[in-house]
Amino acid sequence: MAPPKNVVKIAIQMPGAIPQLIELDQAKPLAAVLKEVCNFWNLNDPEHYALQYADGHRKYITESNRSEIKNGSILSLSIAPDKEAERLLNALQSGNREVKREALSRLALLAPDLTFAGEVINRDGLQRLGAIIEDGDDLGEVLAHGLRAFSELMEHGVVSWETLSCNFVKKVVSYVNMNLMDASVPQLALGLLESLALSSPPLGQLVKQEVPLERLLVHLQVLNQPLQTKAMALLTALLQNASFADRQIMLDYLWRKNLRQFIYKNIIHSSTPLGDEMAHHLYVLQALMLGLLEPRMRTPLDPYNQEQREQLQALRQAAFELDGESQGSGLSADRRRSLCAREFRKLGFSNSNPAQDLERAPPGLLALDNMLYFSSHAPNAYSRFVLENSSREDKHECPFARSSIQLTLLLCELLHIGEPCSETAQDFSPMFFGQDNSFQELFCVCIQLLNKTWKEMRATQEDFDKVMQVVREQLTRTLALKPTSLELFRTKVNALSYSEVLRLRQTERMHQEGTMARPIVELRERLKPELLELIRQQRLLRLCQGTLFRKISSRRRQDKVWFCCLSPNHKMLQFGDVEEGAAHPAPESLPDKLPVAEMRALLLGKDCPHVREKGSGKQNKDVCELAFSVSYDAGEEEAYLNFIAPSKREFCLWTDGLSALLGGAMGSEQTRMELELLLAMETKLRLLELENVPIPDQPPPVPPPPTNYNFCYDCSIAEP
Repeated sequence: MAPPKNVVKIAIQMPGAIPQLIELDQAKPLAAVLKEVCNFWNLNDPEHYALQYADGHRKYITESNRSEIKNGSILSLSIAPDKEAERLLNALQSGNREVKREALSRLALLAPDLTFAGEVINRDGLQRLGAIIEDGDDLGEVLAHGLRAFSELMEHGVVSWETLSCNFVKKVVSYVNMNLMDASVPQLALGLLESLALSSPPLGQLVKQEVPLERLLVHLQVLNQPLQTKAMALLTALLQNASFADRQIMLDYLWRKNLRQFIYKNIIHSSTPLGDEMAHHLYVLQALMLGLLEPRMRTPLDPYNQEQREQLQALRQAAFELDGESQGSGLSADRRRSLCAREFRKLGFSNSNPAQDLERAPPGLLALDNMLYFSSHAPNAYSRFVLENSSREDKHECPFARSSIQLTLLLCELLHIGEPCSETAQDFSPMFFGQDNSFQELFCVCIQLLNKTWKEMRATQEDFDKVMQVVREQLTRTLALKPTSLELFRTKVNALSYSEVLRLRQTERMHQEGTMARPIVELRERLKPELLELIRQQRLLRLCQGTLFRKISSRRRQDKVWFCCLSPNHKMLQFGDVEEGAAHPAPESLPDKLPVAEMRALLLGKDCPHVREKGSGKQNKDVCELAFSVSYDAGEEEAYLNFIAPSKREFCLWTDGLSALLGGAMGSEQTRMELELLLAMETKLRLLELENVPIPDQPPPVPPPPTNYNFCYDCSIAEP
């Protein structure tokens, strides 16, 4: 029979006695339970005793927390908290150093318990501990236990930090500034000052005045990790409490003292694993460091500010310096303004007056700062980006200024610039400690990534938001890997191309739909040959229907049209010139034929002879993406049948069909997408009857063979 819900089975122990196994009735008063326990061990005065957890935090059991006791808990019978507090505080008055040390050690051990802490505080225990700390007669274990006990008692919040005197604070600060042999004393003093700085701004200001940054740097550069952690904790607390101007001055000083390099080399890349507390403080330091960008992020551009107008002109001149000098000389003021407006539009601003683009805050002036940094620190990449896109005439130009403004906003969102620090987060990026101007350098990498992704997507202005979504995903995925340096970030994010993002999305979607289970993967592999054959037949059927292709002459005129198709028996390519606007001719009317048996290879893009002959002009780059050729035997020489597809889709259909005729694999993006779509549809159709039935990752085990086969019926034996 199960015990009642309000009864738990526990063990109670006491030094030198046989433990008791009892069923604790939670409805019974705790005083009555203590009386029964004391009676079992023949102890008088049960009110002088209390129950504690035997391990871990040694928490006292009270009426308010007794519901936390679980079945199997081990408790111990100990002196009641009020009696223990009185005994220990009396021991602090002893002149014997060992007695005082033992009492402080016991106080520090029990102080985390709220019940015990309340009894100590009610008996003026904080004042007695404060006197020991202020006296500082013993700078060893006695002082260390005193600091630990005092900090634990204050952490309960029963007494306000505001009540501490300036003399007390200065005395604790002196322990930080001393060169002590026992590292535990400055470590505990640093922890106490951190709590004080976070809890009391006035006393925190006093700590800031009394603790020089040089001293914190000394503690940070020791090999003692706990001391390093406490020094970093106090440093971040002082930075958080400082005004924006003071914080900037403090961080500039620390950076000049090479704190960033020390953190990167000796803390982040230390042989000792980074603790959770240090990781949190590095996250806070990173947030405060990036937070210095917030005022610029929230300040819109002022069109009447002369300095900001000059910065915009410098940005324009860095891209169009030669054009501006040659075209702008000798022009009237109106023509010069018109030229500047046109160049700003080429630079990628949405308005001829760039101030209108930068009026939105965020990202405000931070976007202008990033563009200026990119133009001055990576001038070749900047000029290449702007000139490459401003000279395009096919609506595929990537607007530099608009992209920079949106990218700056995206980076601010991903890095939580301007947001308050979390109290528990540990999500810092090591690369921000790897070099100076880390945010601006990150922008330089990301703006070039955006341009690369734009070209991979063959995007137009209408696709701007789609490109930014892909870039957001590229940055989010790469930042989640926590690259240890900007170069590693550059390598990883550039490897995450647009096609790779699509593949990852598809894989994640399949995982969410449960289509990556092993039986499903095996089913997809079995279906794949059948579906590839279906796609192959469709491609050949499309070749039989034929397509009109244009011939491009040496003057780049697309003035001739020719038609090509595959014969119904798939043995001949039939082709010939046709009139502009004419309907598809009948295959038998086409004058030229190429037997499939004589075809040797399929060439794509730059490998095609008609692309090589046209050179590397700007227009030829687009033609190159749609060009393909078929090589065949023409007597003793090799000849080519050259194509330029009217669209990307036709290019994929024809190259797949010709590859199939040549016995090769159909490797176009169109085939990959169609195969994935057909696999998904066919798999879902096959699994309709298994809806809501969980599919195991592993097949069920095959049972062992039977011990005998007497159940088998021999059909060859005729019945009588």
